[in-house]
Amino acid sequence: MSHTARGKRFAVVIVSLLMAGCEAWDESTAQWPRPKIVATVGMVADLVRELVADEAEVVQLMGSGVDPHLYQATRDDVRRLMSADLIVVVGLHLEGRLQDTFERLEQSRTVFYVSESVPAEQLLVEEGSAGVPDPHLWMDISLWASCLPELERALGQLLPEAVVRIAERREKLEKSLRALHEYGLDSVATIPEDRRVLITSHDAFRYFGRAYGLEVLGIQGISTDSEAGLHRMNELVDLLVERGISAVFVESSVPRRSIEALIEGAAARGATVRIGGELFSDAMGPAGTVTGTYRGMLDHNLTTTVRALGGDVSATGHTGQLQVEEGDHE
Repeated sequence: MSHTARGKRFAVVIVSLLMAGCEAWDESTAQWPRPKIVATVGMVADLVRELVADEAEVVQLMGSGVDPHLYQATRDDVRRLMSADLIVVVGLHLEGRLQDTFERLEQSRTVFYVSESVPAEQLLVEEGSAGVPDPHLWMDISLWASCLPELERALGQLLPEAVVRIAERREKLEKSLRALHEYGLDSVATIPEDRRVLITSHDAFRYFGRAYGLEVLGIQGISTDSEAGLHRMNELVDLLVERGISAVFVESSVPRRSIEALIEGAAARGATVRIGGELFSDAMGPAGTVTGTYRGMLDHNLTTTVRALGGDVSATGHTGQLQVEEGDHE
């Protein structure tokens, strides 16, 4: 379907939804419904939930295991977005196939881009990416926490009567994230220096590597929409063999076939390489689990990485809450 045709179809959907009307007075509670905030990915939705608590309805578009690079909006998604009082997205083309939708919605809805809170000099730009920065900001806990003040401001404009409470929650969350960031620094420092190499399916961990002192290498680029080339695979097999790296990592939202091919390639060269664990990159864990929260997700990633690469850290992680089913995925 052409871009023009898609635009016309989108416009028809928008008009039909507007004609359906807005949410009305709730006679059962004698009050207007709570403001509705729609967030794209779990890492954003979790921050919003932490700050607004039950003072707004928070709707998350993409759940556990969903790849935001490839996600396409459904009619239900458009309906949710059109009924939102605030839309919160990462930006930087993370939600690449939704970008046109966001731009159209900006004409009638407030769209807040979390990535715009980060100074340009702190963004990573991959060679060959046409200058588009890496969107995986949440992998650096300190950097992600630095987005909270602007998010707090946007939420305060939506909920002016809750400004003080939102500020208190933001301060509490910042303190918790600072402690988790320090845990990351301290735990990665226990990995022998020559083993501080993290190889994953795609380049979602570059901020993670920069923040915690790991050399990070991905089979694919920063978007899973790119293809893993044979030349890149051979380069990584050579590296595994020459440097004696014994563990690589799969990702929860990315098929593991490329990592398995890497292990097979190393085996053909006489090297034994194992899957060190499953990491969360573009999506959090299932709702209701520890890794279904942003802090739990990063606690898991740090703990799993450190243990697989020979560091010294408890299997239950920073808070002692990581469970067996969220640990080894070998």
